[in-house]
Amino acid sequence: MSRRRLSKRQLERVEKIQERRRARAEARAVVALNQAETAPQHGMVVTRHGASVAVADSTHDIHHCLLRQNIGHVCCGDRVVWLHTGEGTGVVTAVLDRHSVLARPDYSGRDKPLAANLTQIVVVIAPDPAPTGYLVDQYLVAAETIGIRGLIAVNKAELLDEDDGAVLERSRGYEAIGYPVIHTSVQREHGINALIAHLRNETSILVGQSGVGKSSLVKALLPDQDIQIGRLSAATGLGRHTTSAATLYFLPHGGTLIDSPGVRSFRLQTMTRYELEQGFRELRPYAGACQFGNCAHDREPGCAVRNAAERDEIPKWRLDSFRHMARQIEKQTS
Repeated sequence: MSRRRLSKRQLERVEKIQERRRARAEARAVVALNQAETAPQHGMVVTRHGASVAVADSTHDIHHCLLRQNIGHVCCGDRVVWLHTGEGTGVVTAVLDRHSVLARPDYSGRDKPLAANLTQIVVVIAPDPAPTGYLVDQYLVAAETIGIRGLIAVNKAELLDEDDGAVLERSRGYEAIGYPVIHTSVQREHGINALIAHLRNETSILVGQSGVGKSSLVKALLPDQDIQIGRLSAATGLGRHTTSAATLYFLPHGGTLIDSPGVRSFRLQTMTRYELEQGFRELRPYAGACQFGNCAHDREPGCAVRNAAERDEIPKWRLDSFRHMARQIEKQTS
């Protein structure tokens, strides 16, 4: 289903409301900043809610911080400079350079940062519900575009049998083009240690369609999740509502994990066809050999990509995903 576009008047109204909120938040931040008595220190944004963020210090203690204006959109995973203003409170004064940022479209179609400084996207699929190839490939294109690793976790492995040909075909296909694939089962405690090994010393985000068992995986990876959520809730005063936003957790075996409920789309709107093409790693060796420079890899004569797919050197379902995304980009930019 396509996103409903807001009218110009609606966009202007939303922008005015947000501007008033930013002004009020800035006023609160200035007051808090004037009360700061300590030296600046570095921290990591654990989650954001409105005009405030929860920042973890070097000992993983959580502080509820306001944001100075004109420092850009702060998001989960950002490394920041902040000042302590009171018991469990502070003000973020600067955002340190990001080495990666994952964005998704906001109400106006513009990119809005979702998570920063990621090193890995973990795409969770399962036999039930059957994987949506287009959505999985969209996640992997996002990983390729921002220059981080992609990992496939086939969850609910206890449900796999010979009738699940689509899942097995997809997982083998992803392995063939270079993506690591892990089979996991929380019910049978299978594959969890292998997943932990891939997450160690990484900053990973867990994504996947509804019903694939993502929450169960998070609980298996984070035995102290409730404790971390409790600290976060106590620091922000938001209760369990904090878990509805992208939230960063510290893994007991090393590394950090960002759980982002409800993420369904990333930044396809602002991608060019060339960027999309580069997002499919197995297309790159062939795309430059097409007869036409603007080849859409569809029905054009002399298409090296289509010929490679016919020789089974490229999975046909991956080429179908590329064409589907290319049509979506063309539709949104026309």
